[in-house]
Amino acid sequence: MEIIDQLSQAHRELIDGERKSVVLRRHYDAEVEDVWQACTDAERLGRWFAPVSGDFRLGGTYQIEGNARGEIVRCEPPSVLKITWLYGEDPGFSEVEVQLTAKDGGTAFELRHTAEVPAEFWGQFGPGATGVGWDLALLGLALHLTGGEKVDEETFHQTEDGRGFITGSCRAWGEAHRAAGGDPDEVAAAVAACTAFYAPE
Repeated sequence: MEIIDQLSQAHRELIDGERKSVVLRRHYDAEVEDVWQACTDAERLGRWFAPVSGDFRLGGTYQIEGNARGEIVRCEPPSVLKITWLYGEDPGFSEVEVQLTAKDGGTAFELRHTAEVPAEFWGQFGPGATGVGWDLALLGLALHLTGGEKVDEETFHQTEDGRGFITGSCRAWGEAHRAAGGDPDEVAAAVAACTAFYAPE
């Protein structure tokens, strides 16, 4: 698998309002039940995403190691999973919803992350702050579903493939930001800030 080619497999959209939604859509050449299990089974999540613990049922809670925690608020196998996504000591509203649909012999995958974002943070980083992280996650899922190895998060940005993927993702989220009406100068500054964060020299 050419890692950089995975960027063009996803469609990105920003829904800009009082709450911000980053949306990613792509197709996986895997059965919908397989993709569902990869997204909801703790052992498999640890192989492509991150270690996750908790009570994996409707109304249960989860904790991602070193990251978000929350509650499972909707679970309709193998089609819909919605969770609250709480990060830090005083998180505002934040939800992630994944929808899977059998299509063309594989799976149409949609992820929507909707959150209340502090204006200062949004002004600095824009949608790339969340979007690039989800691009990396969807890359991990693609590698997992095709038998590939998980990328090393500590060193990925130092590799040629990693830098190319991350900088391409930052630019792609800048394009989605502009398409949603973002000011070109602010968008350019946010792309630069995201690139410096995710792929420091």
